Amino acid sequence: MMRVSQVIKQDVVDSSTFKELPPQHKDVVTDFYNMVDYDNDDIVKEVETTIDKVSMKHNVNTDVMYNYIDKEVGLE
Repeated sequence: MMRVSQVIKQDVVDSSTFKELPPQHKDVVTDFYNMVDYDNDDIVKEVETTIDKVSMKHNVNTDVMYNYIDKEVGLE
């Protein structure tokens, strides 16, 4: 028997910025957080590479992630 927690997808981020995103963009951000290698020595390159990968996977512009990050850190 399935539990409610197995049916409801948990968000990887609990912020107002994330909650305001449309469903497709939430999927992009979720995949980003799941794919990024936090142990990589060159974190800037890792973030940029992962943004490129998730953008291609979801067929969205990289601006989706860059705009999300700007809003999340308070630059926008």
